[in-house]
Amino acid sequence: MRNYVDLYKLIPMQKGYIDNIEHLTLENTHFRKVLYTTPELQLVIMSLEPGQDIGLEIHDTITQFIRIESGLGKAIIGDREYHLGDGVSLIIPAGVSHNVINTGDIALKLYSIYTPPEHKNGIVHETKAIAEERHHNEGFDGSISE
Repeated sequence: MRNYVDLYKLIPMQKGYIDNIEHLTLENTHFRKVLYTTPELQLVIMSLEPGQDIGLEIHDTITQFIRIESGLGKAIIGDREYHLGDGVSLIIPAGVSHNVINTGDIALKLYSIYTPPEHKNGIVHETKAIAEERHHNEGFDGSISE
């Protein structure tokens, strides 16, 4: 029997994105992978190794939604700290400092929606080191997925 996502892939779509985000997120081994970008938002999956963090950051004009699919971690948003686990989601308003840290012993798998986009469309950063090295040259440049 076909999965419902496979059935949708048979329908020609001119615009939009559909896939099994849980499966994609759990199977992802890259630090960061941009899946889809519109002028208004961006869908990104991430995998943080044990002890790894995203890095303390502030997005001045970007609101970010994050959902954890597997693993354990903590989020620091402003001056507050939150425990993270499977199914937990958070929204980080623009202008608020934040970090996500893997505190578990397996990869922390998550997906994030940025509004507006933060990264260049289609970017794949295999490791955090690569992401940090390229971040200043690979910000959102206006290109979208369609």
